[in-house]
Amino acid sequence: MLRGHGRLLRVTAAPVAALAVALVSSLSRCSLLEPEDPVVSALSPYFGTKTRYEDANPGLLPNPEAPRRDPELLEETCTPVQLVALIRHGTRYPTAKQIRKLRQLHGLLQARRPGDDGTRAAGGRSLGAALANWPLWYADWMDGQLVEKGRQDMRQLALRLASLFPALFSRENYGRLQLVTSSKHRCVDSGAAFLQGLWQHYHPGVPPPDVADMECGPPRINDKLMRFFDYCEKFLTQVEKNATALYHVEAFKTGPEMQNILNKVAATLQVPVNNLSADLIQVAFFTCSFDLAIKGVKSPWCDVFDIDDAKVLEYLNDLKQYWKRGYGYTINSRSSCTLFQDIFQHLDKAIEQKKR
Repeated sequence: MLRGHGRLLRVTAAPVAALAVALVSSLSRCSLLEPEDPVVSALSPYFGTKTRYEDANPGLLPNPEAPRRDPELLEETCTPVQLVALIRHGTRYPTAKQIRKLRQLHGLLQARRPGDDGTRAAGGRSLGAALANWPLWYADWMDGQLVEKGRQDMRQLALRLASLFPALFSRENYGRLQLVTSSKHRCVDSGAAFLQGLWQHYHPGVPPPDVADMECGPPRINDKLMRFFDYCEKFLTQVEKNATALYHVEAFKTGPEMQNILNKVAATLQVPVNNLSADLIQVAFFTCSFDLAIKGVKSPWCDVFDIDDAKVLEYLNDLKQYWKRGYGYTINSRSSCTLFQDIFQHLDKAIEQKKR
């Protein structure tokens, strides 16, 4: 499970329904460009949770509001009683920490000696010179906030779910919808955008009111449930605040695979290799993904790396998630028990209501 789960959505239908269906969906960051947008990058499959949604689900490009139906889930003999969805926030800006590292890297490029060459970019200029002059439009205030594309992600997701489960998302059931979110601003804003998408479903063409004025009310903030890892003392002690918990990650950062990339990037950009680090290389790599997702632009940052580099950097990111959020330590998964207990309690309640 990943940090920053966006919202927990519950929708319950009338008790006359015949079967309970649960949908637990942990979505990676989403971003849908217009179908005619030709901007692509060969690196996109290696961005992990920072991959644009249309790169992972191109079938949605023709109509991002139309659901993709799973025949096994939606057999005519089944009537859904409840839907539970665990949804990650939409497309966001880089964090302030990432932006500061990018600014540091940009400063190295601007300090290059006149006449330095390196790899050539489009137009004949060296890639280092092209990046030194490339606008650094990220600012500290952005700090991981949801972007407009992320709001669009959530509105379209709401429309798809409402179309996929029309009985659950009927106008009569609108007041039964429960939306729970963490206090992270990108998650609160994602929840608000989701509710705006539902409003669009019920009132086509009518501008949505303020979320606080909607019938179902604004999303309810519950960090203890949605950011369970922040409230698990054992996880905090053994992993989050343990300087040795990511030993394997740090070892890989200084290993031969990463050193090869550092040497290659230093030669490409004509900067001293001693001024580079694995963290700066990762920031450069993900800046390509942020430019693609937020602005639909294939920036020169995408030209710094090839597919082999991308595979190594993808592995580095996966390795960190394995030890910090995944199967590396038993407590990583056990810390989520509170959340899943809450989910299954609601499913059990729905079944009891159906039986009555």
